[in-house]
Amino acid sequence: MLISMVFGLLLLLHENARRNLSAQAIAREIGDRRGEGIHAWNLGLLYEKQGGYASAAELMQILVDFEREIGHADAEKDAQRLAEVRGKVRE
Repeated sequence: MLISMVFGLLLLLHENARRNLSAQAIAREIGDRRGEGIHAWNLGLLYEKQGGYASAAELMQILVDFEREIGHADAEKDAQRLAEVRGKVRE
C-alpha cells in the first residue's frame, strides 16, 4: 500500500513538472514573460521539493528578474524566498 502511494505521488510530481515545462516553453515562444516566469517558479518549487535546489533557484530567478524589471509588488518577497532556496544549495 505504501509503495503504491509513493509511486502515485512520484507520478503526480512528474506530471506537474511536465505540464509546467511545456507551459513555460509555450509562454517563452509567444513572448509571454510573465507566464514564463510563473511557470518557471512553479517548476522551481517542484525541484525544491525533490532536493534540486540549484535547479530550483535558477528557475525561480526568472520570475524574480521579471518582477523587478516591471516593479512588481511581490518582487522582494519572491527574492527573499529565492534566497532561502539558494541557502539550501550551500548547506
